[in-house]
Amino acid sequence: MDNNLTKIYNRSLKGPLIFFVVIMLLPFIFQSNNYILSTFIMIGFYSLVTTGLTLLIGYAGQISLGHAAFYGIGAYTSAYFTATLQMPSWIGILVGAIIASLVSLIIGIPVFKLKGHYLALATLGFGVIIFTFFKEWKTITGGLNGFFGIPPLSLFGISFSTDFQFYFLIWIFVFLGIFFARNIVQSRVGRALMSIHGSEIASEAIGININKYKLQIFVLSAVYASIAGSLYAHYVTFINPQLFEMMTSIYFLIMVVIGGIGNIWGGLIGAAIYVFLGELLKDIVPKIIPNASGEFEIVFFGVLLVVILIYMPNGISKAIFHFIKRITSSFKNKPVSAFSKKSTGSDIHD
Repeated sequence: MDNNLTKIYNRSLKGPLIFFVVIMLLPFIFQSNNYILSTFIMIGFYSLVTTGLTLLIGYAGQISLGHAAFYGIGAYTSAYFTATLQMPSWIGILVGAIIASLVSLIIGIPVFKLKGHYLALATLGFGVIIFTFFKEWKTITGGLNGFFGIPPLSLFGISFSTDFQFYFLIWIFVFLGIFFARNIVQSRVGRALMSIHGSEIASEAIGININKYKLQIFVLSAVYASIAGSLYAHYVTFINPQLFEMMTSIYFLIMVVIGGIGNIWGGLIGAAIYVFLGELLKDIVPKIIPNASGEFEIVFFGVLLVVILIYMPNGISKAIFHFIKRITSSFKNKPVSAFSKKSTGSDIHD
């Protein structure tokens, strides 16, 4: 019991701060390698989405297969406000987050009356509807031809036009998002969410308003996805509906499951594994199977998902943190060397 309480209330920032410092130092090492920087930037986009999705799936126990829609809402809103209406980037990001929160609120009220597979199918249907909206409303989105001419992101007079500059921006957003989610998990709201995940009937019996909490966390996860989408649009400066189709939502879900739905860092770990393996497959698969199409990636991650669910149901993050804990414990419990004792063999006293 004491160990469980320690895990819930553990607010140590030592590990996260060390990781943050390492991440912030990486661009100085790979400053001349835009490929590596762009790879880490993509991990940052996905990490922001999957952090919100981890709150929804891992802590509230609600499955969403439509988060690519919110990702797209943020991207198109920010693109339209900056490229068409010539407004500042921060307004596009803010309006995108507001629209995503309103849409998620409107959708969430009826959807969260459903449970299990019906809930997943409802969110999947919502994603298809929004994808069709992106594809058909050509006067706003450009349809399948795409939305061109999105300006580079500019905040407070600073233009983020290079990979080196954008790297710092996206990872600051990622860590702010993770720390905010971490505080939610360690708060009364987080305990309520975990209670809902464990048993909705028991939670309702002790007075928890389960619909309110599920709806709130759904809206929050939509805002996370919207902000990531807005930043993505300004980074690539061109978007089209195919970036926000159903498979994108499924990939987000795969990242969360691979990383670990029960850990707030699982989304980041899952996103990193997904991106790195995806890049590795692009190099290896053509050498092994010359005629393989791009669909091979779907097969690979499908198989990987099944393997993770069977052998590591808590995700890779648990194994990673367990390994780190064993390493740190071994250093703490390292026996005193015989050479540190006096030559007489007597004990050393304080």
